[in-house]
Amino acid sequence: MIGLHLIPGASRLKAGLTKTRNHLGRLLGRPVLDEDWFEEMESALIVADVGGRVSHELVTTLRASLKKEPIDPTRIEEGLRERLVQIVEARLAPLVPRLNETAPHVPRVMMVVGVNGAGKTTSIGKIAHWATSSGQKVLLAAGDTFRAAAREQLLTWGKRNGVEVISQVDGDPAAVGFDAVKAGIARGAELVVVDTAGRLPTQLHLMEELKKVKRVLAKALEGAPHDVWLVVDGGTGQNAIAQVKAFDDALGLTGLVVTKLDGTAKGGVLLALAAERPIPVHFIGVGEAMEDLQPFTPASFAHALI
Repeated sequence: MIGLHLIPGASRLKAGLTKTRNHLGRLLGRPVLDEDWFEEMESALIVADVGGRVSHELVTTLRASLKKEPIDPTRIEEGLRERLVQIVEARLAPLVPRLNETAPHVPRVMMVVGVNGAGKTTSIGKIAHWATSSGQKVLLAAGDTFRAAAREQLLTWGKRNGVEVISQVDGDPAAVGFDAVKAGIARGAELVVVDTAGRLPTQLHLMEELKKVKRVLAKALEGAPHDVWLVVDGGTGQNAIAQVKAFDDALGLTGLVVTKLDGTAKGGVLLALAAERPIPVHFIGVGEAMEDLQPFTPASFAHALI
């Protein structure tokens, strides 16, 4: 299993969310919490791509909380931050991942999907790093047979992590996945991660191909894939919600990986996702380094955001 725990590296997470946090931080030090302040806070949340409805709900909750229990005027900034963190954590609570164990001596099979350019293959390489670091035997499947460099990219990640990669030149994606699962069973792998080609949800024939891959994985091992994770570019903002809905409707997602949060002021989209389609967020990307794909926890995210 991948250890989803609060890890060292909170400073990286805080640094990665700088652009998003700057939209909110300038309001925390203001000594007067009048109606204009609440309107500005709601606007700042919307700019951070929290979404109009959710931003309004957050500000309404904050207003009610402050009315019920006012903050000491001498600690306005600290008190506001604490109150906002509590609200954000409560909003994100449904996203805490709860993964089921697979049967002993059977690999956990994870299918990873996403649109082009979301950082899917790179995320798989970094997920393999986290899994091997916790002592798991990992096997990767180069199921993106469409993009010319995808196979080579995954082979490079496999070499960096010391894990085997199952691939075929011009092979069928479903066949690659099938072979990888069978190889994982035979070689005692604990985690088999199947890459897939990037595609838009509107490309219906390609979405059907993903459904085929999922069916074939189940033929290779009963109950597989145990996880279907969608990699989402955090910089796409509200468009991420449409992607999640489309892939979830087609495949039944079990988790999300939200990447590139370090380069965007739209990190609040995680709050919008929690409200619109509460699928567990397992990892967030806040930089290019191997360690910058971090296991997600609501508490660390909330504190880094505010």
